[in-house]
Amino acid sequence: MKKLITGISAILVLVVLLFGTQRYLASQTGTGESSDKVLNLYNWGDYLDPDLITKFTKETGYKVSYETFDSNEAMYTKIKQGGTSYDLTVPSDYMIKKMKRENLLLPLDHSKLTGINNYDTRFMNQTFDKNNKYSLPYFWGTLGIIYNDKYVKPQDVQHWDDLWAPKFKNQIMLVDSARDALAMALITQNKSVNDKSTADLAAAQAKLTTLMPNIKAIIADEIKMYMAQNEAAIAVTYSGEASQAMGNNSHLHYVVPSEGSNLWFDNIVMPKTAKHKAAAYAFLNFMSEPKNAAQNATYVGYATPNKRAMPFLSEAVRHDKQFYPDKKTLDNLQVYDDLGQRWTEKYNDAFLEFKMSQR
Repeated sequence: MKKLITGISAILVLVVLLFGTQRYLASQTGTGESSDKVLNLYNWGDYLDPDLITKFTKETGYKVSYETFDSNEAMYTKIKQGGTSYDLTVPSDYMIKKMKRENLLLPLDHSKLTGINNYDTRFMNQTFDKNNKYSLPYFWGTLGIIYNDKYVKPQDVQHWDDLWAPKFKNQIMLVDSARDALAMALITQNKSVNDKSTADLAAAQAKLTTLMPNIKAIIADEIKMYMAQNEAAIAVTYSGEASQAMGNNSHLHYVVPSEGSNLWFDNIVMPKTAKHKAAAYAFLNFMSEPKNAAQNATYVGYATPNKRAMPFLSEAVRHDKQFYPDKKTLDNLQVYDDLGQRWTEKYNDAFLEFKMSQR
């Protein structure tokens, strides 16, 4: 789930950290509970079927204390600060690399993982975690374009540059993410989404600013709701958000531009401060079971990396190339690298300046 905070949204992170916003789905046991029969899970909001938590508890006896975050940065900050011992969390690709470098993760004992062979090898051994020493795949997806065929012809929105057409004035909703918005602009200029050139970033910002007349709103999770309600003709967002919106509106369609986009991964990791390792391995194995992986993918709407789960998905889903792209498309996608603090700030500043130009 690619949600990178900007300077403004950092305030929201501080609020969350100060007031400890939590949501428990399956237990009244607080995080840090000393009992061995608890799992402290820190995950994105609405990123796990609640029925699977109930099933996991019934099968294993482990109660689940479930707390949520809304950005990789919020999750990272809370784990780095310590004080709360989470057994598992679900960072994105670039954040796994960062947490690994800062010694915040425990290596996984592969001898305790019973379902590791269920995963598609295409999603294993990624550059951010070679040999899956610290992580197991959870979901993966793409950045793309949703359009409503009531207002837009399919041939008019197949590429990123199409979004700059004057006819789309005030008709586009853009995901509130520095990396994603600038990646879109960088790709139109044949640059890497991990570009570290001051000139290239300035050019991408300038290109993005010229899109502002077409921007109706810059928002996050609400995109899927607004698109389902016909509030906009076009949106730039993630494949899972698109899937959920499309499930509520038959006029919506999702496109991954052929010139390239972002391919992202969310993986499960074990923080260094984990106290309930047996429970953590039980959950990793539970979620690796094909039927459970398929059930979670159906609920959440994102693509599962579990190849043996595919037969348990509906035929329409598993053959949908926008959500399960073929190799040719995958080869043209780019994974975000950890840019480091200096360049992350540069991207965030460029995006903030773009947002300030909004009408």
